[in-house]
Amino acid sequence: MRIKQFDIWIADLEPQRGTESGKVRPVLIVQTNLLKDHPSTVVCPVTTNLSPASDILRVHVKKGIANLKITQT
Repeated sequence: MRIKQFDIWIADLEPQRGTESGKVRPVLIVQTNLLKDHPSTVVCPVTTNLSPASDILRVHVKKGIANLKITQT
């Protein structure tokens, strides 16, 4: 398995801590490829469950980008 920066993978984010997402969901790999052999990986969870109160914290990814079938945040 070769994880690369900007790939989208399905990840199990359990156990949930605080306000973290805590379920199986798509994630965007943001870690540099230079750390590909590191035992952990830096990711950003992806969701379609939008909350207007947290919109300022979101990056919107439109349908069709990175082979997404629907618009994600």
